[in-house]
Parts: sequence; C-alpha cells; structure tokens
Amino acid sequence: MNTKTVTDKTERKKLKRTARKKAAPKAKRAAGVARGSTKKKIRHQAQGQRKR
Repeated sequence: MNTKTVTDKTERKKLKRTARKKAAPKAKRAAGVARGSTKKKIRHQAQGQRKR
C-alpha cells in the first residue's frame, strides 16, 4: 500500500489498517525454516564469506 501522497498521519493509518484487513492472510512459515534466535550461530566470520 503506497501512502506517500497522504500527509495526515491518522488518515494514513486508517488507509493502512483497511488495506491490511482486505489483504489475503499470509501463509505460515515452512516447518524447516529457522527464525532469528533458532538459526545456527557462527563463531567468527571470515571477510567475504557467506555466513550459512
């Protein structure tokens, strides 16, 4: 939802809330996908290497 043109804060909030209600519900996260705190941690990252 693009609300750049709306300058009034309360009006923008109203538009965003209605857009969220109209939007289709998001799909659940897949079972094998780890979220932030459960991700595998790294001890020390070498320069220019992928973390995971």
